[in-house]
Amino acid sequence: MGDRYPDSAVFYRALDRELPRIVRGEGCWLVDARGKRYLDACGGAFVCNLGHGLSELARAAAEQLEKVAYVNGTAFTSEPAEELARELAALSLPGLDKAYFLCSGSEAVEAALKLARQYWVERKRPKKIKILARSPGYHGNTLLALSASARPHYKKLYGPWLVPVPMLPAPYAYRCGCAGRKDCPACSGSALEQVLLKEGPETVAAFIAEPVGGSSTGASVPRPDYYRAIREICDRHEVLFIADEVLTGAGRTGRWLAMEHYAPALPDILTMGKGVSGGYAPLSVLLSGRRIIDAIAEGSGAFKHAQTFSHVPSSCAVGLAAVRHIKKNGLVARAARTGELLQRKLSALKDLPAVGDVRGLGMLAGVEFVADAKTKRPFPRALRFAETFTARALEAGLVIWPNVGQADGENGDLAMIAPPFIITEAELDELVSRFSQALRRTLDSISTKEA
Repeated sequence: MGDRYPDSAVFYRALDRELPRIVRGEGCWLVDARGKRYLDACGGAFVCNLGHGLSELARAAAEQLEKVAYVNGTAFTSEPAEELARELAALSLPGLDKAYFLCSGSEAVEAALKLARQYWVERKRPKKIKILARSPGYHGNTLLALSASARPHYKKLYGPWLVPVPMLPAPYAYRCGCAGRKDCPACSGSALEQVLLKEGPETVAAFIAEPVGGSSTGASVPRPDYYRAIREICDRHEVLFIADEVLTGAGRTGRWLAMEHYAPALPDILTMGKGVSGGYAPLSVLLSGRRIIDAIAEGSGAFKHAQTFSHVPSSCAVGLAAVRHIKKNGLVARAARTGELLQRKLSALKDLPAVGDVRGLGMLAGVEFVADAKTKRPFPRALRFAETFTARALEAGLVIWPNVGQADGENGDLAMIAPPFIITEAELDELVSRFSQALRRTLDSISTKEA
């Protein structure tokens, strides 16, 4: 039996089901209290890119905590923060060589949006207040980050508290309907200029986007010229470009940063999280450079985004150990090689019933489920296909990440796959086998419901 609400004192994230109690992890596997093993095909929440059981990362936390537990980032710095910032600056894109450390992706995005606003205020351009974002898209659950996200089912409760954020269509080729036209506004990036001109460029502070789609578009990959167009439009209209790499950074797409696939297009601000610490400590990062930060340093002198747990030495120590582990073991190159194998093996799923598309880049993939493959008609939301599949997968000992609503804001079902970089070919085969088994069981249960 698992643990569930209200029998436990824990306020669980899921209140409607039993949750297995995980007692240990081994590489790509989780083991619960009953001894059942689960192949973690999504790194928890796209987080555990290095696998479980790395003692060197655990030691890094312990050794730092023995030295000092906490210091206030407004009064002090620390060796781990300084060293991690140097490592990230060396790995990052040109112009992104200053690191601001936080705990979660939502916090990093919130900080990035605030940095864009403060930059324009310090530059004596206070009318630049708007953020532009894409639909579908997701950037976090703090209120400004959620405002910039296009997930209606997330916004139902909190809509009255959110600020309006103009949206442009995401480059989502599977559902675009443009048939690959070069002049498609969504796929070419020209939709950004259309929205900018409508809103008034003098009022827009920043545009934010995930370089490769996360769960909102099921790992949809923009075409090669997309971000070149985005960069040119942002420069032409004096708008900052924020790349949200909370999910895609730290090697997930086979490059350290997903934006490397689109060089020389460069963002002004970039966020990282999740895999930057391998899941061994809460850590996220805002990266920018002197072109942006000097406006504040020469103006008010401080970024107005204070958080108690920013620049925490123990989290930075774990991040430093994770980054050095990735470098020492060539895990970004391994992610590129294994990513090609992952994408090739997953492509076999296209032959299964209810699979409309399989897509992705590197160690990030999405499988989109449809009721009709020819018309791309989604399953009715009432069937809860993604949720049912996730439950059947868990029964089969496979952990995946579901998403819903991408087809039209309400309907649409996805399964996201993002395993640790260390996954073996035999484990990839096991992943595909368990995925297929879970899909068959899902279709059986859906047929029973419809009958």
